[in-house]
Amino acid sequence: MTDKTSKKLINKVHDCERECNEGLVAVNPGLSLVHGQTVVVRTDAREVVEGKKVVLLSGGGSGHEPGHAGYVGKGCLTACACGSVFTSPPPGCIMAAVDAVCQKNKDCQILMIVTNYTGDRLNFGIACERARVKGHQTEMVVVGEDCALDCVDHSAGRRGLAGTMLIHKIAGAMAEQGKSLEDIVSTLNTVKSKMGTIGLSLSPCSVPGSGPSFTLQPDEMELGLGVHGEAGVKRMKVQTAKEAVKTMMDHMTNTKTSTHIALHRGDRVALMVNNLGGTSVLELNIVAKEAISYLEDLGVSVDRAYCGAFLTSLEMAGVSITVLLIDDSIMGYLDFPTDAPAWRPPYLAPGERIRKTPACVQLETEDKTLSEDGAAKLDAETSALVYSALKAACEKLVSREKELNDLDTQSGDGDCGSTLALGAKAILKKLGEPSSPNLPVDCPYTLALSLGQITESVMGGSSGALYSLFFTSAAQDLKALSFKHVCNAFSSGLAAIMKYGGAKPGYRTMVDPLHAVCQSLKAAHPGVSLTEAIKIAAEAAREASEGTVSMDAQAGRASYVNKSLLTKPDPGAVAVATWMLAVAGTL
Repeated sequence: MTDKTSKKLINKVHDCERECNEGLVAVNPGLSLVHGQTVVVRTDAREVVEGKKVVLLSGGGSGHEPGHAGYVGKGCLTACACGSVFTSPPPGCIMAAVDAVCQKNKDCQILMIVTNYTGDRLNFGIACERARVKGHQTEMVVVGEDCALDCVDHSAGRRGLAGTMLIHKIAGAMAEQGKSLEDIVSTLNTVKSKMGTIGLSLSPCSVPGSGPSFTLQPDEMELGLGVHGEAGVKRMKVQTAKEAVKTMMDHMTNTKTSTHIALHRGDRVALMVNNLGGTSVLELNIVAKEAISYLEDLGVSVDRAYCGAFLTSLEMAGVSITVLLIDDSIMGYLDFPTDAPAWRPPYLAPGERIRKTPACVQLETEDKTLSEDGAAKLDAETSALVYSALKAACEKLVSREKELNDLDTQSGDGDCGSTLALGAKAILKKLGEPSSPNLPVDCPYTLALSLGQITESVMGGSSGALYSLFFTSAAQDLKALSFKHVCNAFSSGLAAIMKYGGAKPGYRTMVDPLHAVCQSLKAAHPGVSLTEAIKIAAEAAREASEGTVSMDAQAGRASYVNKSLLTKPDPGAVAVATWMLAVAGTL
């Protein structure tokens, strides 16, 4: 049947991602699917692990095909986790990719290549930490090469665009050549700093089951929009290909913007002209010709040029242009052979290859019971206190659902309270009765890990990912029990949120009250009991949450909202103060 809302040839809206991957694997027998997951993996992935080579994982929302799953293959990615359309894959999906490749091996070298979107950073961040817990050496490279923004000081940062596919290719070549994880990470961090991308749209896309993501008049085009249809830097009348390319390149190289790429006479570059989905090959080739001419007129040598659909936005009509400064070493990695079906090398014929019958990887069923792993246990009296504190914190969040939603309407979707209440209710349900609790309230280490799993699986979105990161990272410090270990647990949880979420103190987020708690605990007088210290820290969290009302939002959705509209405290910060005060009130 057709999707009558957005006129697409699909079967069912909710089956799009799975059936897309089934089609990809059907025509590329060197790829396999992971049973029950939207994960694409090399059929010969075991050779990577057995050869002690670095495992390369990436992924993101569907709808950008052939990115990212099309780059799975020898000489490129090892596996890819695919989320719903324009939505980051959940940590469980990413971990399925890890497990499908590594299987019983406990010491794999894994690199996760992630585009700079909050959901991707958070969910891959959780998976990164979990892979480390499993014994794998794991690192993450975040790519954000968008040149559209004039300034990134008050936003969530530069977006990851089609240039990420060049990163996949370079990383794949290095991994296939046996380079170390450290060398690959170092090289990629250097390469991504020498790369820029800018997009231009002539028409919107539409998510399956929905209408157009935005509206453009017949005589308009938009410069610098995101691959999900996020607003660009300006709208203008439709131009010729030559004029449009000049507008794009002039903006990309404008030294007055903090996101520009600096080009000088004599530089060598690789150029990627990318189809956003609905642009004809005729138009694309003309744009490529004009882009090469523009660069040559600057005295820049275009040593490699790529033209095609590398990272799309469903059926959006438009193009993106990526420029990467290269040398002989990087050009060698770009030229290195790969079997990835989405890679389109210039000059080189695809050649013959042996194709294997695709297999369906069955993941081993794991015992989901969390091991206490020698962690310290609490006595009965203290365990009962932990039970009461957790129950009070969750009940307070549930009671403030509407209030937190109201706060969230000024900067977000208006669902902060509902999301937190959903997680709190799930914890309360799992908690059970005081006489026989179902959560390990007598073991802070396993309790924290359990809370991380619940918040991740039930809450969803950024909130679930952030709290999962907090609890999962805090758990390691709770294997032993002392004032110092509690302080360290808060600090570790906060550090994980800052690392993967991108927020810092003063950015008007939940980080602000958590940072206040950490500072308060660290400053506690040696003679003060943990109980009294937590009460003081809770008050510090309340003051910090109220203080967010005067801060400039520099992370998350609020960073895109006009400052004049942010007249109330941040809802995420208020939520932290809420449960901290509830915990303190039970002590």
